[in-house]
Amino acid sequence: MRLLIAAVGRLKAGPERELLARYIERANAAGKSLSLSPLEVIEVPESPAQTAMKRKSDEARALLAAVPEKAKLIALDERGKSISSEDFAKKLVRFRDDGASATVFLIGGADGLDRALDKKSDLTIGYGAATFPHQIVRILLAEQIYRAVTILSGHPYHRGG
Repeated sequence: MRLLIAAVGRLKAGPERELLARYIERANAAGKSLSLSPLEVIEVPESPAQTAMKRKSDEARALLAAVPEKAKLIALDERGKSISSEDFAKKLVRFRDDGASATVFLIGGADGLDRALDKKSDLTIGYGAATFPHQIVRILLAEQIYRAVTILSGHPYHRGG
């Protein structure tokens, strides 16, 4: 099963992009034997619309256009459910075993995700009530995907990394 991070905005060159690339590389290497790869990032442009509601709507359409058929959707949103790394790993395996072609993680732009994406998603998760820049959320998510793969493969990384 493919793993896709579909995010609004571009991650510029620098330490954030390098760290993201490192976790993606690790997740891809460890995930092959579990049929949980490749992990890829799809970036969609920020909407130039004048209102936050219109920007979120435009960005939601662009994110959904990146979703392959038979994919499961996980939205990342501050209002989302907090789940443990172990439960996150179990969810990925369940999606894979249920025949999903991909799991797509949706990350909104500066205004957040359109509420319509919550309704279309199979799960909405959050990293607490704090608001993080989309660049940091990508890195946190990529690390959690790598951690999930290590949990599933019995690798010791997941015990505290």
